[in-house]
Parts: sequence; C-alpha cells; structure tokens
Amino acid sequence: MYLLEHDAKELLAQQGIPIPDGTLLESTTTLNPATLPAGPWIVKGQITAGGRGKAGIIRKAATAQEVSAHVTAILGTHVKGRTVESVRIEQQVAGASEAYISLMVDAAAGGVRVIMAAEGGMEIEVLPKEAIRSEVAAPDVAAIERCVEKLAASFSGAKAKALAHAGAQLAHAFMACEAMLIEINPLFVKTDGSWVAGDAKFVTDDGALERQDATRAMLNARAAAYPEAALKLEHGCDYVVVDPAGELGLLTTGAGLSMMLIDELRAIGMKPYNFLDVRTGGLRGETTRLVKVLKWISEGPNIKVMLINIFAGITELGEFSRLLVKALSEAPELKVPVVARLVGNGLPAARVVLGAAGIAVYPDLDEALAEVRRHLDNHPTPAGGAK
Repeated sequence: MYLLEHDAKELLAQQGIPIPDGTLLESTTTLNPATLPAGPWIVKGQITAGGRGKAGIIRKAATAQEVSAHVTAILGTHVKGRTVESVRIEQQVAGASEAYISLMVDAAAGGVRVIMAAEGGMEIEVLPKEAIRSEVAAPDVAAIERCVEKLAASFSGAKAKALAHAGAQLAHAFMACEAMLIEINPLFVKTDGSWVAGDAKFVTDDGALERQDATRAMLNARAAAYPEAALKLEHGCDYVVVDPAGELGLLTTGAGLSMMLIDELRAIGMKPYNFLDVRTGGLRGETTRLVKVLKWISEGPNIKVMLINIFAGITELGEFSRLLVKALSEAPELKVPVVARLVGNGLPAARVVLGAAGIAVYPDLDEALAEVRRHLDNHPTPAGGAK
C-alpha cells in the first residue's frame, strides 16, 4: 500500500522520525486557522505520486489567507490521473540544505537496498551516477545500520552526520513496520547535523497488515483514502475497479492470473470492469465473500456478462460451484449471464452443479471467451436490470 505523505509521516513519527509540525485538511472539512501549526507554511496536495511540486500542488504560504487560497486551488485538482482529496498543511523548514535517503526491498538481491545522496529535492532523478551511493544490506537492523554508516562516511560535514543518524533510525522503522520502501526526499539537514523528514514515500507490505497494529489502525481510520486496501483488510480479497465503464465483470482467483486475463481481454477488444483475486481457499464453506464480490460487480453501470476464471488446486470446484450458486441467489442485483471457465480439482462435480443452475462450464479459455463475446453482442442490459 502506497501511503499518502501525511499518513507516511504520522507513522514514521511514531517510530521516532522527526517531521515538520502539520495537519491534514480533507475536501469535506473546513479550514480552521486555529488548528494550523506555526507559520510560515507549505500546503501539499496529497496523492500517491511523485512530481507534486512540478505539478503545482505544493505551494508556500506566508499568511493564513494564502493558506486558504492555496487549499481552495489545490483541492479537487486532477494530477496524474488522481484527484486531490486532501492537503497537508505543515510548517516550513528554514535554514536547511537538502539530502536524500531511501531504503527499499531489493528482491533480486535478497536484501534491503540503501540509497543516499548529498543533494535532494525535485532534481534528484537527474543527479549524476557518481553523486549517488547505493549498496544492499541483509534484511536485519544491524546489517542495514552498518551499510548506512559505510555509505554516510563517503560524504562530509553536517550531511554525513545527518545521513548516518537518519539512516540508522530509518533502519529500525523499516524493519519494525515491515516496509517495502521508505524514501525521504528531501531530508532537511541543519548546519549542526540535525535533520527533519521534509517529504516521505512509504510503501507497506499488505501481507503484513495483520501484524502491524499501527498501520492497521491508520487504515481503519482513513479507509476512505485507501478503499482497496481497506476492502482487502475487511473482506480478505483483492478487488479493484479498473474501468468504471467496463462491460465484463470478473470473478477470478490468483493475482497474477487475473492480471494476465485482464491484459488478454483488453488485447482482443473486451472491456473488463474489475480486477479480483477472490482467494477461493479462504471461502471456508461460506458465501459471504462471494456475495460481496457479486454485489460490487453489479455496481458497474455497463456490465453485460460475468466471466468466472478459476484454476483449482487446493480448491475443490464442486464445493466452489455450490457456494457460487447459493451466492448468486443471495445477490439478485447481478442480473447478467454468467460464463464459467474452470480447470482443475473437482471439475466433473462443478459441471453437474453449475449445469443444473443453467451455467455452462468451459475448461478452454478461447471457448469461454467466445461465449462471453456472444453475450456482449446480444445482451445490452446492464447489471441490475435497465438503468
């Protein structure tokens, strides 16, 4: 989960990382000057993307009136396909130079990659290679600290001191939070070597949410900002609307397989509505998750057909089919034809169960897609009936 800057900083502050005083203002709330930190300020549009400064959604303000004007101008702005729904208003950091530090999981190298530079800010991407230090450490705090100390020693003065201290603290935060990425850019460095995290990118491991109380509490409190992650936490599956105008609902399992299917569907001119990894192994004889998924799919205003694509290993397709038929009866909102492509354990039983419900089973994907195409061409009625 890619955190918004405000949430990243709040979580990092809990780990002892110094951040500028700041507050969050959402589009549904009204600015109260009494809640602002001491000025002057910087107003920062909150989206999960870089280049916000160049996009004009990070602005300095010297007066409360300027803060209000910037908030009005930034909220609702569309940047890089995202809408700015909130801003962080924080105290400007004066009398500091900029540096850069990041820690990230390097799966190929089997460790944590530490990257440092004595310069930071918007131009970090164009720094010459020789200005950047990078090395991979084993994924434990002590090894990362040793790596940080080695890299920081190649710099001098206040920045060397700040990078060494910041890197050591970030090593603890990175491992404690089970992060995938923590990037501080800029790292504001004072002349005495003290430092403040001027900006923060923080990517969490969704698989660790059950162990991460602070991250989970943040997600529960800020569910509207992270609807997909909140949905996964609550319901145990991954669901994303990939095309609000899509015509084809997908009931699929396996994240990689589902993404490949979406790519294939788009390549042949079909318009999938959603991505889904329903995780059939977690159904445990209950229809609750399936019913939720079917109702979410039914919200697509242009849905004409639903395709089921399941490769079964541990899952027994006969049991899955019985649950599916029951779930369909419990989700009457979904009033579209259903095409099932099933392969694997329990296929004969699934044919019997789904056949009795009027759903044909196609082990071959091309045959299933031909049937989907027939429904797309002949069934214009969207989910939920005529709208």
